[in-house]
Amino acid sequence: MASLAAQLLNGIQYGLLLFLIASGLTLIFGVMGVINLAHGSLFMIGAYVAYIVVRESGSLWLALPAAMLGGFVLGAALERWLFRRFYDRPHLDQVLLTFALILLFEEGRSILLGNDFHSVPVPSVLDASIPMVGGFAYSAYRLAVLAVCLAVAGAMFWSIERTRLGSAIRAAAEKPEMVDLLGLDARTIHLLVFAIGTALAMLAGALSAPLQSVYPNMGNSFLIISFVVVVVGGVGSIAGAFWGALLVGIVDTLAKAYLPHGAGLAIYLLMAGVLLWRPTGLFARA
Repeated sequence: MASLAAQLLNGIQYGLLLFLIASGLTLIFGVMGVINLAHGSLFMIGAYVAYIVVRESGSLWLALPAAMLGGFVLGAALERWLFRRFYDRPHLDQVLLTFALILLFEEGRSILLGNDFHSVPVPSVLDASIPMVGGFAYSAYRLAVLAVCLAVAGAMFWSIERTRLGSAIRAAAEKPEMVDLLGLDARTIHLLVFAIGTALAMLAGALSAPLQSVYPNMGNSFLIISFVVVVVGGVGSIAGAFWGALLVGIVDTLAKAYLPHGAGLAIYLLMAGVLLWRPTGLFARA
Protein backbone atom coordinates (compact mmCIF):
# COMPACT_ATOMS: atom_id res chain seq x y z
CA MET A 1 0.00 0.00 0.00
CA ALA A 2 2.85 2.39 0.76
CA SER A 3 4.36 1.67 -2.64
CA LEU A 4 1.00 2.20 -4.38
CA ALA A 5 0.44 5.49 -2.53
CA ALA A 6 3.90 6.71 -3.53
CA GLN A 7 3.29 5.77 -7.17
CA LEU A 8 -0.09 7.53 -7.16
CA LEU A 9 1.53 10.69 -5.82
CA ASN A 10 4.25 10.38 -8.47
CA GLY A 11 1.56 10.00 -11.12
CA ILE A 12 -0.34 13.06 -9.93
CA GLN A 13 2.82 15.16 -9.78
CA TYR A 14 3.87 13.96 -13.26
CA GLY A 15 0.38 14.60 -14.59
CA LEU A 16 0.37 18.16 -13.26
CA LEU A 17 3.69 18.86 -15.00
CA LEU A 18 2.16 17.47 -18.18
CA PHE A 19 -0.78 19.83 -17.66
CA LEU A 20 1.53 22.86 -17.74
CA ILE A 21 2.86 21.71 -21.10
CA ALA A 22 -0.38 20.41 -22.61
CA SER A 23 -2.50 23.41 -21.58
CA GLY A 24 -0.37 25.72 -23.69
CA LEU A 25 -0.28 23.20 -26.51
CA THR A 26 -4.06 22.77 -26.58
CA LEU A 27 -4.73 26.51 -26.37
CA ILE A 28 -2.29 27.32 -29.16
CA PHE A 29 -3.85 24.71 -31.44
CA GLY A 30 -7.42 25.46 -30.36
CA VAL A 31 -7.16 29.25 -30.72
CA MET A 32 -4.66 29.61 -33.54
CA GLY A 33 -4.84 26.29 -35.36
CA VAL A 34 -1.06 25.93 -35.18
CA ILE A 35 0.57 22.52 -34.71
CA ASN A 36 3.62 23.50 -32.66
CA LEU A 37 6.10 20.63 -32.70
CA ALA A 38 8.66 22.94 -31.06
CA HIS A 39 6.66 23.02 -27.80
CA GLY A 40 8.87 20.25 -26.39
CA SER A 41 11.96 22.31 -27.19
CA LEU A 42 10.48 25.19 -25.18
CA PHE A 43 10.21 22.79 -22.23
CA MET A 44 13.89 21.94 -22.73
CA ILE A 45 14.84 25.63 -22.83
CA GLY A 46 13.06 26.14 -19.51
CA ALA A 47 15.11 23.33 -17.96
CA TYR A 48 18.35 24.86 -19.27
CA VAL A 49 17.31 28.29 -17.96
CA ALA A 50 16.94 26.68 -14.52
CA TYR A 51 20.36 25.05 -14.85
CA ILE A 52 22.06 28.34 -15.83
CA VAL A 53 20.34 30.46 -13.18
CA VAL A 54 21.01 27.93 -10.41
CA ARG A 55 24.63 27.56 -11.55
CA GLU A 56 25.17 31.32 -11.43
CA SER A 57 23.02 32.28 -8.44
CA GLY A 58 22.50 29.06 -6.54
CA SER A 59 18.76 29.72 -6.29
CA LEU A 60 15.98 27.77 -7.98
CA TRP A 61 13.55 30.41 -6.67
CA LEU A 62 15.10 32.87 -9.11
CA ALA A 63 15.07 30.32 -11.91
CA LEU A 64 11.30 29.75 -11.86
CA PRO A 65 10.22 33.37 -12.47
CA ALA A 66 13.12 33.78 -14.91
CA ALA A 67 11.83 30.82 -16.93
CA MET A 68 8.27 32.17 -16.92
CA LEU A 69 9.25 35.72 -17.84
CA GLY A 70 11.72 34.53 -20.47
CA GLY A 71 9.07 32.19 -21.89
CA PHE A 72 6.51 34.99 -22.12
CA VAL A 73 8.94 37.26 -23.97
CA LEU A 74 10.16 34.45 -26.26
CA GLY A 75 6.60 33.34 -27.03
CA ALA A 76 5.47 36.88 -27.80
CA ALA A 77 8.46 37.38 -30.13
CA LEU A 78 7.87 34.06 -31.92
CA GLU A 79 4.19 34.82 -32.45
CA ARG A 80 4.73 38.41 -33.54
CA TRP A 81 7.60 37.88 -35.94
CA LEU A 82 7.15 34.29 -37.13
CA PHE A 83 3.95 32.37 -36.43
CA ARG A 84 1.66 35.26 -37.39
CA ARG A 85 2.75 34.74 -40.99
CA PHE A 86 1.66 31.09 -40.97
CA TYR A 87 -1.93 31.15 -39.65
CA ASP A 88 -3.45 30.88 -43.11
CA ARG A 89 -0.86 28.47 -44.42
CA PRO A 90 -1.44 24.70 -44.65
CA HIS A 91 -0.67 22.60 -41.58
CA LEU A 92 2.25 21.03 -43.44
CA ASP A 93 3.93 24.45 -43.63
CA GLN A 94 3.40 24.90 -39.89
CA VAL A 95 4.89 21.47 -39.19
CA LEU A 96 7.94 22.28 -41.29
CA LEU A 97 8.33 25.65 -39.55
CA THR A 98 8.17 24.20 -36.05
CA PHE A 99 10.47 21.31 -37.01
CA ALA A 100 12.97 23.90 -38.24
CA LEU A 101 12.65 25.66 -34.87
CA ILE A 102 13.49 22.38 -33.11
CA LEU A 103 16.69 22.12 -35.13
CA LEU A 104 17.59 25.76 -34.47
CA PHE A 105 16.95 25.49 -30.73
CA GLU A 106 18.97 22.29 -30.46
CA GLU A 107 21.86 23.70 -32.46
CA GLY A 108 21.86 26.88 -30.38
CA ARG A 109 21.85 24.83 -27.19
CA SER A 110 24.74 22.72 -28.47
CA ILE A 111 26.83 25.78 -29.39
CA LEU A 112 26.19 27.66 -26.14
CA LEU A 113 26.11 24.85 -23.57
CA GLY A 114 27.46 21.73 -25.24
CA ASN A 115 25.92 18.26 -25.26
CA ASP A 116 26.69 17.14 -21.72
CA PHE A 117 24.15 16.05 -19.14
CA HIS A 118 23.69 18.49 -16.25
CA SER A 119 22.08 18.22 -12.83
CA VAL A 120 20.17 20.89 -10.93
CA PRO A 121 20.21 20.48 -7.13
CA VAL A 122 17.01 20.45 -5.14
CA PRO A 123 16.73 23.57 -2.92
CA SER A 124 18.16 22.74 0.51
CA VAL A 125 14.94 23.65 2.30
CA LEU A 126 13.09 21.02 0.26
CA ASP A 127 15.83 18.39 0.18
CA ALA A 128 14.06 16.07 2.61
CA SER A 129 11.23 13.57 2.87
CA ILE A 130 7.96 14.25 4.62
CA PRO A 131 6.21 11.43 6.54
CA MET A 132 2.85 10.58 5.01
CA VAL A 133 -0.15 8.52 6.05
CA GLY A 134 0.54 4.82 5.62
CA GLY A 135 4.04 4.75 7.01
CA PHE A 136 5.98 6.10 4.04
CA ALA A 137 7.82 9.34 3.39
CA TYR A 138 7.57 11.42 0.24
CA SER A 139 9.93 13.95 -1.32
CA ALA A 140 9.29 17.48 -0.09
CA TYR A 141 10.34 18.90 -3.46
CA ARG A 142 7.88 16.71 -5.35
CA LEU A 143 5.13 17.90 -3.03
CA ALA A 144 6.21 21.50 -3.68
CA VAL A 145 6.06 20.89 -7.45
CA LEU A 146 2.59 19.45 -7.01
CA ALA A 147 1.50 22.51 -5.03
CA VAL A 148 2.97 24.98 -7.55
CA CYS A 149 1.28 23.20 -10.46
CA LEU A 150 -2.06 23.19 -8.64
CA ALA A 151 -1.69 26.92 -7.90
CA VAL A 152 -0.92 27.66 -11.57
CA ALA A 153 -3.85 25.48 -12.67
CA GLY A 154 -6.17 27.31 -10.26
CA ALA A 155 -4.99 30.68 -11.55
CA MET A 156 -5.55 29.53 -15.14
CA PHE A 157 -9.06 28.27 -14.45
CA TRP A 158 -9.95 31.50 -12.68
CA SER A 159 -8.52 33.62 -15.49
CA ILE A 160 -10.24 31.60 -18.22
CA GLU A 161 -13.63 31.40 -16.49
CA ARG A 162 -13.88 34.71 -14.61
CA THR A 163 -12.13 37.40 -16.65
CA ARG A 164 -13.00 39.23 -19.84
CA LEU A 165 -9.76 38.11 -21.47
CA GLY A 166 -10.52 34.52 -20.50
CA SER A 167 -13.94 34.79 -22.14
CA ALA A 168 -12.28 36.04 -25.33
CA ILE A 169 -9.80 33.15 -25.25
CA ARG A 170 -12.61 30.62 -24.71
CA ALA A 171 -14.53 32.14 -27.61
CA ALA A 172 -11.45 31.97 -29.82
CA ALA A 173 -10.81 28.34 -28.86
CA GLU A 174 -14.39 27.15 -29.35
CA LYS A 175 -15.42 29.32 -32.32
CA PRO A 176 -12.37 31.00 -33.89
CA GLU A 177 -14.49 32.48 -36.69
CA MET A 178 -16.49 34.50 -34.12
CA VAL A 179 -13.54 36.54 -32.86
CA ASP A 180 -13.63 39.13 -35.64
CA LEU A 181 -17.43 39.21 -35.65
CA LEU A 182 -17.47 40.11 -31.96
CA GLY A 183 -15.04 42.96 -32.52
CA LEU A 184 -12.20 41.32 -30.58
CA ASP A 185 -8.57 42.01 -31.43
CA ALA A 186 -7.53 38.59 -32.72
CA ARG A 187 -3.86 39.57 -33.00
CA THR A 188 -3.65 40.48 -29.30
CA ILE A 189 -5.41 37.26 -28.29
CA HIS A 190 -3.05 35.18 -30.44
CA LEU A 191 0.03 36.90 -29.05
CA LEU A 192 -1.09 36.47 -25.43
CA VAL A 193 -2.08 32.82 -25.91
CA PHE A 194 1.23 31.93 -27.54
CA ALA A 195 3.22 33.86 -24.92
CA ILE A 196 1.33 32.23 -22.02
CA GLY A 197 1.66 28.77 -23.58
CA THR A 198 5.41 29.24 -24.00
CA ALA A 199 5.78 30.55 -20.42
CA LEU A 200 3.93 27.51 -19.03
CA ALA A 201 6.09 25.08 -21.02
CA MET A 202 9.30 26.73 -19.81
CA LEU A 203 8.02 26.81 -16.22
CA ALA A 204 7.37 23.07 -16.47
CA GLY A 205 10.92 22.56 -17.71
CA ALA A 206 12.37 24.60 -14.84
CA LEU A 207 10.30 22.71 -12.25
CA SER A 208 11.33 19.33 -13.66
CA ALA A 209 15.06 20.15 -13.83
CA PRO A 210 15.84 18.99 -10.26
CA LEU A 211 13.80 15.82 -10.83
CA GLN A 212 15.92 14.57 -13.73
CA SER A 213 19.02 15.42 -15.69
CA VAL A 214 19.03 18.39 -18.05
CA TYR A 215 20.12 17.04 -21.42
CA PRO A 216 19.77 17.51 -25.19
CA ASN A 217 16.42 16.65 -26.80
CA MET A 218 14.83 16.14 -23.39
CA GLY A 219 11.61 17.76 -24.58
CA ASN A 220 10.83 15.19 -27.26
CA SER A 221 9.28 12.58 -24.99
CA PHE A 222 7.27 15.24 -23.16
CA LEU A 223 5.99 16.60 -26.48
CA ILE A 224 4.71 13.19 -27.58
CA ILE A 225 2.93 12.43 -24.32
CA SER A 226 1.53 15.99 -24.23
CA PHE A 227 -0.10 15.36 -27.61
CA VAL A 228 -1.64 12.25 -26.05
CA VAL A 229 -3.00 14.44 -23.25
CA VAL A 230 -4.50 16.87 -25.77
CA VAL A 231 -6.17 14.04 -27.69
CA VAL A 232 -7.54 12.44 -24.51
CA GLY A 233 -8.76 15.73 -23.00
CA GLY A 234 -9.96 17.43 -26.16
CA VAL A 235 -8.40 20.17 -28.28
CA GLY A 236 -8.91 23.68 -26.90
CA SER A 237 -10.19 22.56 -23.50
CA ILE A 238 -8.24 23.63 -20.39
CA ALA A 239 -10.37 21.33 -18.22
CA GLY A 240 -9.67 18.54 -20.69
CA ALA A 241 -5.93 19.22 -20.50
CA PHE A 242 -6.08 19.12 -16.69
CA TRP A 243 -8.03 15.89 -16.25
CA GLY A 244 -6.43 14.28 -19.29
CA ALA A 245 -2.96 15.06 -17.92
CA LEU A 246 -3.82 13.58 -14.52
CA LEU A 247 -5.25 10.45 -16.16
CA VAL A 248 -2.27 10.00 -18.48
CA GLY A 249 0.23 10.74 -15.69
CA ILE A 250 -1.29 8.18 -13.32
CA VAL A 251 -1.72 5.49 -15.99
CA ASP A 252 1.82 5.96 -17.29
CA THR A 253 3.38 5.95 -13.80
CA LEU A 254 1.48 2.89 -12.59
CA ALA A 255 2.23 1.03 -15.83
CA LYS A 256 5.96 1.72 -15.47
CA ALA A 257 5.87 0.55 -11.85
CA TYR A 258 3.74 -2.57 -12.17
CA LEU A 259 3.73 -3.46 -15.88
CA PRO A 260 7.31 -2.75 -16.96
CA HIS A 261 7.04 -4.78 -20.17
CA GLY A 262 3.89 -2.99 -21.29
CA ALA A 263 4.58 0.46 -19.87
CA GLY A 264 5.06 2.16 -23.21
CA LEU A 265 1.82 0.71 -24.53
CA ALA A 266 -0.54 1.69 -21.71
CA ILE A 267 -1.07 5.37 -22.55
CA TYR A 268 -1.52 4.64 -26.25
CA LEU A 269 -4.15 2.03 -25.47
CA LEU A 270 -5.82 4.68 -23.32
CA MET A 271 -5.70 7.16 -26.20
CA ALA A 272 -7.05 4.58 -28.65
CA GLY A 273 -9.94 3.78 -26.28
CA VAL A 274 -10.83 7.47 -25.92
CA LEU A 275 -10.71 7.98 -29.69
CA LEU A 276 -13.03 5.01 -30.23
CA TRP A 277 -15.49 6.12 -27.54
CA ARG A 278 -15.33 9.92 -27.93
CA PRO A 279 -13.22 11.01 -30.92
CA THR A 280 -13.24 14.70 -29.95
CA GLY A 281 -11.78 13.96 -26.50
CA LEU A 282 -13.31 13.56 -23.06
CA PHE A 283 -14.03 17.24 -22.45
CA ALA A 284 -14.32 18.77 -25.91
CA ARG A 285 -17.65 19.57 -27.47
CA ALA A 286 -18.91 16.76 -29.66
